[in-house]
Amino acid sequence: MTVEIISVGTEILMGNIVNTNAAFLSEQCVALGLSCFNQQVVGDNHDRLADAFKLALSRADIVLVSGGLGPTEDDLTKETAAEVCGCSLALHQPSMDALKAYFEKRNIPLTENNYKQAYMPEGAKVLENPNGTAPGVIIPYKNGKDADGGTTEKKNAKKYIILMPGPPGEMKPMFLNSVRPFLKKRSSGTIYSVTVKETGIGESSAEELIKDLIDTQTNPTIATYAKTGEVHMRVSAMAENKAEAKKLTAPVVKEIKKRFGKHVYTTDENVTLEEAVVKLLKKRGLTITFAESCTGGLLSGRMVGVPGVSDVYKTGFVTYSNKAKHKLLGVSKKTLKKFGAVSEECAYEMAFGAAKAASADVAVAITGIAGPDGGTEEKPVGTVYIGVCVRGEAHVVRFNFSGNREKIRDNSVSAALRMLHSDLA
Repeated sequence: MTVEIISVGTEILMGNIVNTNAAFLSEQCVALGLSCFNQQVVGDNHDRLADAFKLALSRADIVLVSGGLGPTEDDLTKETAAEVCGCSLALHQPSMDALKAYFEKRNIPLTENNYKQAYMPEGAKVLENPNGTAPGVIIPYKNGKDADGGTTEKKNAKKYIILMPGPPGEMKPMFLNSVRPFLKKRSSGTIYSVTVKETGIGESSAEELIKDLIDTQTNPTIATYAKTGEVHMRVSAMAENKAEAKKLTAPVVKEIKKRFGKHVYTTDENVTLEEAVVKLLKKRGLTITFAESCTGGLLSGRMVGVPGVSDVYKTGFVTYSNKAKHKLLGVSKKTLKKFGAVSEECAYEMAFGAAKAASADVAVAITGIAGPDGGTEEKPVGTVYIGVCVRGEAHVVRFNFSGNREKIRDNSVSAALRMLHSDLA
């Protein structure tokens, strides 16, 4: 069964908001074993919406739509979809009752334009929305016009347009509670995926390591995705049920883990590199601290986002100036004068000094030139030194990052986490 996703909203086209709905729906369709070959983004315009629906119906069995179900004049999704499917709108009393209850509970006056949200296409299945005022709708496509304008009978075709509200906080629970069960009944198979996440090997090198597996793949398949400082390899198999699909992926995942060794930090889609680092610290009974200069606390920010990090994270130092490096971390004035703040020697002393000052088992130090100014021929913008000290033993690596200030700082944090994971694994 094929699915097409349509995201409605001029604000998406203009870049005012990020289209996270499409990513969520795509992922859910894959898990259900549904094929999604096309996606569309359409503004709040009747004619363009109608064209998008007709095109989607000409090449997909299910059209998943989010957005445009609000009470204002530019919310045209439901009305346009009903028109395309040959349905008229009629008052749906349960939706009207729910609408009134929603506003009464919040002591907000119900205005006339809200009434349109209680009118539904006749013959459609209405989906409750306890998180907002716009119900969802599953509209069967009986007859209409194809994308080329020709009239085609669709009475026996099992096609549907499924409308959901745009806000993710309303769309996601509606999909999981109402739409997913509807789609699951119509899915002929299941796709099961495992994501093998590795760090420390670039995308091209990673792909070369598994080139033979990719060249001979059938079912399961392997896809590689480059992230900042990481490569994710998604192994997907299709079978009649999840158990069978899982059996198909198991030997491939095992082989990938064998080839990448300790560079693999998880096979759990939801686990981040910082979470894997925290897990290693807990496993080894180690505490940690950070000394940051050019990253200004970004590394600490990544780490404190991990639940349970308080068991291992002691404190952090943001030592931007030379004076702070000397006073808080004990970096010698001689080192700063002779080698400079951006140097292997300074990173080394920062790591040792942070570990001592925080009485921590592990310390990571970052010092560099994030730009756009401050670079020299010897140390251009993007030069970053990262030091890791584990129980009195330290080493420093020089990196030469490119890009703007934000990218250099993000790459520095990712590199520090990679080094840390490698030293602890």
